[in-house]
Amino acid sequence: MGRKITMYTDGACSGNPGPGGYGTVLISGKHRKDLAEGYKLTTNNRMELLAVIVGLEALKEEGCEVTIYSDSKYVVDAVEKKWVFGWEKKRFKDKKNPDLWLRFLKIYRKHQVKFIWVKGHANIPGNELADKLAVMASQKPNLPEDVGYKA
Repeated sequence: MGRKITMYTDGACSGNPGPGGYGTVLISGKHRKDLAEGYKLTTNNRMELLAVIVGLEALKEEGCEVTIYSDSKYVVDAVEKKWVFGWEKKRFKDKKNPDLWLRFLKIYRKHQVKFIWVKGHANIPGNELADKLAVMASQKPNLPEDVGYKA
């Protein structure tokens, strides 16, 4: 068994599409790492998914046991209900965000990942922190382009 990781993720977007950001909080034992980035024009779903991807990509070793707490039904249901694997078989035909789903599947398969859906803004400290990071990242000046976003 690999290292146990707890991850809290959130995405924020004003306008949807509009300026957005993601926030990720990684916890392993007594260590914590916060990750966040904002983009000029994106969607909430892209930021929710990117928060998960960036968190998994930040893990230094493969085979970690990762429990991800997310308030995104889009992400949690797609994985836990195994929809994303059907989408993959159909090459994401007529699905949004194929660039991110392909990136997600590549890193997801290197770990043992379990998703737990949590209600947003329900005073869950890790989720609240991820939300705060996402909002702050989305409000920074001179945000970069989300190159995968297609209107």
